[in-house]
Amino acid sequence: MVLKNQLLELYVDHPLEGYRLPRFDWTGKIYDLKFRGLSLVGAEKEVVEAGDCPGLGFYNEFGIDKPLGYEDIQPGEWFHKIGIGLLQKTAGDYFFAHPYRIQPLEFSVKAAQEQLMISCKGPLTNGYAYTLAKTIQLTGQGFAIHYQLTNTGEKPIETDEYNHNFIRLGKEAVGEGYQLEFSFDVQPGSMGEVVNPDGIVQFQEKKIHLTDTPQSPFFYSFLNGKNAVPAQWKLINKKRGIGIQETGSFTTPKVNLWGWKGAISPELFHSIRLSPGHTENWKRSYTIFSL
Repeated sequence: MVLKNQLLELYVDHPLEGYRLPRFDWTGKIYDLKFRGLSLVGAEKEVVEAGDCPGLGFYNEFGIDKPLGYEDIQPGEWFHKIGIGLLQKTAGDYFFAHPYRIQPLEFSVKAAQEQLMISCKGPLTNGYAYTLAKTIQLTGQGFAIHYQLTNTGEKPIETDEYNHNFIRLGKEAVGEGYQLEFSFDVQPGSMGEVVNPDGIVQFQEKKIHLTDTPQSPFFYSFLNGKNAVPAQWKLINKKRGIGIQETGSFTTPKVNLWGWKGAISPELFHSIRLSPGHTENWKRSYTIFSL
């Protein structure tokens, strides 16, 4: 499925096509974005093994650490992974990359020239149930993702959602010339995890830049420290003269950063607390620009 205007082409897989693993949300898998014919997305992996399907483009995920009801059931029973279906629990703690068995949801897709509407319903399981509706819409020089989550079950829904944002601004590897800017002074290492094996990720107040191409993945969690901050970042590639910005309609309690030579991924987490019968709406807006 393709959304187009004069500047942009946005490529979205049908929920039951392309990526079908138990991690990323199947509703609205944006696997490519082209600005004036130039692709702006990267990938999670360089080499794809048989049967594998890595993260691409703008894939989002619900409950990376704590899916609904996982801790309340026994191995062999089923739990919700929002936007995918029911997953079968195995022994041990939940791990987002584990190949859980899947009972996929039924999905509804309605397409227009510059808009896609995708929805699904999670059946009542262990007291949890929900409906998820997502609208992906072109907005001139960018696009927006509108989310609507309704708790139709018996228990409160407590989870989070983020977009992994696998971005590469041009065909060249991610590296020198890339600059990422936030609306707050970043606090690498103040809490959470730090992985920077090549030592090429540099910080200065609100800005992050790379001094070379990373040959190994890097990762920082809680760049915002303990502070809730505006959900926003801006990434530019000075060599290509192009940039992209994400703005969320929410305040984020957690900002992570992952990357390697194939993609750089700023992540803005949205916390969700929904009592039965209640609905929450939020939005992620992206703008693409030339320097």
